[in-house]
Amino acid sequence: MSEKLNTGSHDLPITDELAAFMETGWADTRHTGLEPLPVAPWAAKRRAALAARFPGERLVIPSGSLKVRSNDSDYRFRTHSAFAYLTGDAEPDDVLVIEPTGEAVLYLRPRSPRAGSQEFYRDRRYGEFWVGRRPDLAEAQNLYQVECAHIGQLSLDGPARVLRGVDASVDARVAPGEGDAELERFLSEMRLVKDEWEVAELQFAVDATTRGFEDVVRAVPAALGETRGERYLEGIFGLRSRLEGNAVGYDSIVASGAHANVLHWIRNDGRLDERDLLLLDAGIETDSLYTADITRTLPLSGRFSPVQRQVYELVYEAQSAAIDTLRPGARFRDFHLAAMRVICEGLHAWGVLKDSPDSLMESGLYRRYTVCSSGHMLGLDVHDCAKARAEAYLDGVLEEGQVLTVEPGLYLQADDLTLPEEFRGIGVRIEDDLVVTADGARLMSAALPRHPDEVEGWMATLLG
Repeated sequence: MSEKLNTGSHDLPITDELAAFMETGWADTRHTGLEPLPVAPWAAKRRAALAARFPGERLVIPSGSLKVRSNDSDYRFRTHSAFAYLTGDAEPDDVLVIEPTGEAVLYLRPRSPRAGSQEFYRDRRYGEFWVGRRPDLAEAQNLYQVECAHIGQLSLDGPARVLRGVDASVDARVAPGEGDAELERFLSEMRLVKDEWEVAELQFAVDATTRGFEDVVRAVPAALGETRGERYLEGIFGLRSRLEGNAVGYDSIVASGAHANVLHWIRNDGRLDERDLLLLDAGIETDSLYTADITRTLPLSGRFSPVQRQVYELVYEAQSAAIDTLRPGARFRDFHLAAMRVICEGLHAWGVLKDSPDSLMESGLYRRYTVCSSGHMLGLDVHDCAKARAEAYLDGVLEEGQVLTVEPGLYLQADDLTLPEEFRGIGVRIEDDLVVTADGARLMSAALPRHPDEVEGWMATLLG
């Protein structure tokens, strides 16, 4: 059977003479003595915990497959978070299998040989000359510290729990079962509490993101002169994300003026006006795929106007109240409720809402100006552990080692006639990343100022 290659419609045919020539004359470039990835011992513990949860069962966790962006161009691959958590492997089309004995095997597409194969120079999707080198089986085993086998040896006969929706080719080979959903939930819930290595990776992501925010502030004067100033600043942050990490952990939100009231504004095509605020919501994803998630709302002039400061200070007080609730044993929802209590008191004091804060908390009328909740778990996904059961996450209690964001906001739409005119079009969000400690929480993003006076001083230093 001929070798199946992913070639382009305009590729030139290969003569027998060229095929033979391409198989010879290559140096031996195998890597020996590779150090294991730093995550390898941690991943082994996680695989053991997963096997213990489903004893005597076969578990199948794919990495995911390449997805077409347009015609013969794929999106940059990003492995599924559960697979990365259990292996440290970031290649497409790989599959982790935990056998009923508890033994794990990582099935992967190893580096193609230079003899007997044309893949290395002809295959546009997987060829080494097209997309870069993959480890061979021995190298992979050294890196990941788990038994590795060729993906062609993967057999999916018999019953198994499968992490579905990740790789269609894997889904098609195993009949769906009721246990698949339970596997997905557990894979999400086991990431609720971060281990020591994860916290360190997240702290690096936060620190790199801090440097990215500094880059953005320094670039504001140049961006003010651009037709798409938001996009200019997006590019500045994106550069930092590629220099220090894998990429951005999610599409950056660079929202000036009234765009700040669009919660997921990622068009980033607006012009900047120094009279406006800039809401920057961005995070750098590390090479190990852990992401930060930080938001600052900054005056493009370097100083808040009186009404901008009034709105900002209310959000600041709401966030501070929320942070004060964080400790082991507190309900996850407590920090959001604490923030919303402050928001209700402020909206009432401003005369925007006439009802008492108690009534507003009950009726939810304040949500016209806040829209969403005030935080979420953080880790390999920006909205981490999303498949966890409500009782383990949203309706659960905080535990030491959990990492989460606290991000209250006020979104005062430009066309909202319930607001005084001077408030309309102002959007403010302040978001920080915190790790729950034995007696409270540590502000991982403390290097970025939050208080408006500190923000102005920080910007003045960067702008010179």
